[in-house]
Amino acid sequence: MKHFLRVLTQLLVFLYCKCLWRGLKFVIRKLTGRCELQRICYNNKPGARRTLKIESSLKCSKHELLQSAINAHPDSVEKTIDDIMSLKKINLDTNPQLGISLQACLLQIVGYRNLVVEVEKLRREPYDCENQAHEEMLMKLWKELRPDSPLSGRISKQWCEIGFQGNDPKTDFRGMGLLGLHNLLYFAEHDKATALQVLHDSLQPKHSKMSKAEWDKKKFDKAIGYSFAIVGINITDLAYSLLVSGALKTHLYNVAPEMPSLVHFQQTFCYLMQEFHRFWMEEDPCDIMEFNRVRTKFHKHVLKQLKNPDMALCPHFTATDLHLVNL
Repeated sequence: MKHFLRVLTQLLVFLYCKCLWRGLKFVIRKLTGRCELQRICYNNKPGARRTLKIESSLKCSKHELLQSAINAHPDSVEKTIDDIMSLKKINLDTNPQLGISLQACLLQIVGYRNLVVEVEKLRREPYDCENQAHEEMLMKLWKELRPDSPLSGRISKQWCEIGFQGNDPKTDFRGMGLLGLHNLLYFAEHDKATALQVLHDSLQPKHSKMSKAEWDKKKFDKAIGYSFAIVGINITDLAYSLLVSGALKTHLYNVAPEMPSLVHFQQTFCYLMQEFHRFWMEEDPCDIMEFNRVRTKFHKHVLKQLKNPDMALCPHFTATDLHLVNL
């Protein structure tokens, strides 16, 4: 019986999408004198709410031109908009704002797709200790986070001080490749005060009345906090999963006027690092063994926020004021 009801539901949805909905759109166009793209642009403010609806409309269209528009090259977006206006018989002279709005939406759509490709490329590129550029980035990360502590050598236990697991950080980048290093370095450079504070807090025991001198004698890998660099790589994985699943469209379509870029993704990572740190403290876990539980709960928390098309991470990236805002 359940199987029958499921099949019936799917059939009704199919009929609605293929017949009733298209017929309804035809009637609405005749009554309003506007096509679906016009109605979306005129009835929704710029941002995710409008762009997501435009994206859905293009995907579901029966016209090949409209379906292929979301895969247009950035350089051909303007021509694609002209072709759409011509197909829909819309006069550009009497609807100048429509072309501008559609172009902004399409740039966001193709920009998001290109950003996924760029991020995936960085994720797939392994850290290579023979690559001078990779080594320079790693050394720069150390200098940003430990400016007053010279590194004794490339292979050193000191790496544990900033949250790597062993003497050679390259082994920790396996899961996220260069993407993890790029994000950590961006955080350390562009939100340095917050990064240093998070690093400092992560090294402290949860409950302790010991003096600083007593704490300094303890080994860093015995802290009841968490490993800063390892968590950064893990949060990179979280940000990556939000991006490829499309969940970040809400945020990026709201904060990027046109094409989302790698910088937007890295700023999102900085926000997630700061928010996870706050979330970790609020959850008050017993020890690091609860990390996966806290991370999963945090992931669900972020997903819930991003389901609101008017919600975005703070549109203006600052070192100390990153939070969710309702646009």
